Amino acid sequence: MPTKVRWGILSTANINKALLGPIRKAERSELFAVASRDQGRAEAYAQREGIPHAYGSYEALLTDPNVDAVYISLPNSLHCEWTVKAAEAGKHVLCEKPLVVTVEEFDRVEAAAQASGVLVVEAFMYLHHPQTQQARRLIEEGRLGTLQLVNSWFNFYLPPERAENIRLSSELTGGSLWDVGVYPNSAAVFMAQPQQPERVWASQIVGESGVDVAMRAQIEFSGSAVGQISSGFRTPFREGLFLVGDEGTLHLPEPWKPGLTGKDSAMTLTGRDGKAETIVTPAVDPYLCEVEAMEASILDGAAPVVSLSLSRVFLHTALAIYASARSGEVVAV
Repeated sequence: MPTKVRWGILSTANINKALLGPIRKAERSELFAVASRDQGRAEAYAQREGIPHAYGSYEALLTDPNVDAVYISLPNSLHCEWTVKAAEAGKHVLCEKPLVVTVEEFDRVEAAAQASGVLVVEAFMYLHHPQTQQARRLIEEGRLGTLQLVNSWFNFYLPPERAENIRLSSELTGGSLWDVGVYPNSAAVFMAQPQQPERVWASQIVGESGVDVAMRAQIEFSGSAVGQISSGFRTPFREGLFLVGDEGTLHLPEPWKPGLTGKDSAMTLTGRDGKAETIVTPAVDPYLCEVEAMEASILDGAAPVVSLSLSRVFLHTALAIYASARSGEVVAV
């Protein structure tokens, strides 16, 4: 049985920086290869990052029998194609969010993963972090009572003049919901479990390039919970997550990248009596948590934290948000 996961990186995108260190640090992972569409670029990147093998095409990396898993950090519009090709080549996949952007694409990815018997995981690093997992346990233990509201947001300022940024490209499936909005959307779905999203109302601001630069949505779940989420590129940076029940409120001021800067994370649980309890999570890199979870699933057979069935709900909810924002009507999930 293999004792390490040998990783290949598909693309030389800047976002890779968040994962390269954790792959090196994880005890059961090995940073093995990188691929670009240009051999020279791949070799320069491999030399700079200390990666042993470089390939001038994504296909070449996928044919290497020594690669066990790939990390896909390509633009959103290419996720489906290369996740399917990687799965068909027998590689496990950690793909940047959003995994795909249509139901048809999701069906293709799921079918390829099942046919090849490989793991495909959507890269929501924060869902693997102990702070997120503890927040979920507090809900399950009844510390908040009956969950009524998940209020979350993720916004930052992206100037309109940076039109070349892929986040603003309609051709590459940009937009604030697909970029940062998937975090509050996934948090609402994850925290409200086992309730399922049923209806959505949303509004958006469409920017100069034709993609949403702001999205605001309300998600009604099958029980008592409601998700109120927002994302955008036209306000100063702000983030947060509130979980509200009839017995208490839990506030996570740093929900999406806890521990990334080496500082402990703190969330505040406030009861109906007004007494507040600070719950501290020791600093740990959420991307390292993600890599170690992949190791556990690939090498030990552990269930993935972000299953394909969970990712399917994320996708259906996001698509309903877009449909509602376009129509101005309430849309069924």
